[in-house]
Amino acid sequence: MRSKTKSVRAFQHVEPVSIGTQLHRHLRGAIIRGELRPGQALSESEIAKRYETSRQPVREAFIKLAEERLVVILPQRGTFVIKISVADVLDARFVRQAIEMAVVQDAAISAPPSAVKDLRDLIEQQKAVVHGHNEDFLALDEEFHRTIALSVSRAHAWRVIEGIKAQMDRIRYLSLDDATPLSVLIEQHSRIVDGIEAHDPVAAATALRAHLQEIIVSLPNIAAQFPDLFESA
Repeated sequence: MRSKTKSVRAFQHVEPVSIGTQLHRHLRGAIIRGELRPGQALSESEIAKRYETSRQPVREAFIKLAEERLVVILPQRGTFVIKISVADVLDARFVRQAIEMAVVQDAAISAPPSAVKDLRDLIEQQKAVVHGHNEDFLALDEEFHRTIALSVSRAHAWRVIEGIKAQMDRIRYLSLDDATPLSVLIEQHSRIVDGIEAHDPVAAATALRAHLQEIIVSLPNIAAQFPDLFESA
């Protein structure tokens, strides 16, 4: 597998949300992608200087990251990126599955035909992703699941899922090269949409469960391959 160590990409104040929220999203993505490594110290003052903002938005971003168990804030010592916890990953998968299965069952009952078309279009885009462009695929995967939630007005449910799935996303980003082939993930997406289109909540939920449980299969191999990124058992 190619190294996941990268420089943190540029940040621009362009979104119509608070700087603290933008910084949280930016730093969250950098942790998930491995640009900020487990154990790495994060300096409030250095980040404020780098992103040309005051320390308050940085502090707000750190608090949100701590709530997601992506960093730990140690008084008098600093803020550090947390190593990946297998227990946290499995807990996040459990909660996400419970919520998203309910969402996909709703979608099978009441999602409009336009949503099915949007989901099929996203699957075609996934098929076109060039091998090795993992971030492109993960962005489309995220949009796929988000589209299902929004198709039945479950925006809040999706926000809850977003808040808990960061631990899963760290594994997903590490695993795409060597774990589940993209073709398998795409086929799983297709089966989910088949269940929605057929107005079959059981089939849709069963397909989603199989999809989300892929991480259980890949997790032990990833932990063995990158022991320095994981908490000790």
